[in-house]
Amino acid sequence: MPSDTPPAAPADDDAPPLPEPLRVSVADSHTHLDMQSGTVEEGLAKAASVGVTTVVQVGCDVNGSRWAAETAAAYDAVHATVALHPNEAPRIVDGDPDGWSRQGARQPGGDAALDEALAEIDRLAALPQVKGVGETGLDYFRTGPEGRAAQERSFRAHIEIAKRHGKALVIHDRDAHADVLRILKEEGAPERTVFHCYSGDAAMAEICGRAGYFMSFAGNVTFKNAQPLRDALAVAPLELVLVETDAPFLTPAPYRGRPNAPYLIPITVRAMAAVRGIDEDTLATSISANTARAFDY
Repeated sequence: MPSDTPPAAPADDDAPPLPEPLRVSVADSHTHLDMQSGTVEEGLAKAASVGVTTVVQVGCDVNGSRWAAETAAAYDAVHATVALHPNEAPRIVDGDPDGWSRQGARQPGGDAALDEALAEIDRLAALPQVKGVGETGLDYFRTGPEGRAAQERSFRAHIEIAKRHGKALVIHDRDAHADVLRILKEEGAPERTVFHCYSGDAAMAEICGRAGYFMSFAGNVTFKNAQPLRDALAVAPLELVLVETDAPFLTPAPYRGRPNAPYLIPITVRAMAAVRGIDEDTLATSISANTARAFDY
């Protein structure tokens, strides 16, 4: 077991029931096991029981990235990504105690603090069980204009780290589509780039498809107000489509608002198959191959 394992969250009686298992196994391309109830073993076993046999554990800060790497080293079914979340970068610069780590006291900030954190992400990215650098990118929803310079500097650094180590780049893009695409073009995207929780429209999906960027769809593709996401999924090249939970967030309908976990992936896969007009086995086969190619495992 990883030495820095966070305490398990209390069991949640409101957890959705197990869906019907998939016949073709798939991977959850983006999850946060450290934020979910129960143990890692329990979460992996529950997922495997419905055909979700691989998960990508995503780091959002230095401590979470260390935990992701240690967890991936301990479990064959887990691969890791490491990064500073885009909302974390300005917090580090500001010495803000309310970041992902919740350290409870203002820390020394400034560019030097961000450089130190990025150096640790760089070190972790070299580990063999770490298959990606992310989630990184831009978030204009939770971070205002005053934090954008730190976000952009962090994003550009993560792109360089991913390319130098030959790892996938996992992008968090919220209300920042044009700038994310611009920076990827300016820096030169890594060979394997994944838009986590894809949030663009069909026109952007066509741009991503031409660039060869993977698009990972989450449970929000099932929401009633998510027709633009379904339109994007309909035109995304099938060989670039992934599925994820982003658990414990974005639980698919009809369980929206209840805790999400990798075992709920089959619900999203079936909804995605309906959008594409193909059977779930065909989609699952493609997703499985795409995820392995995206993260080189």
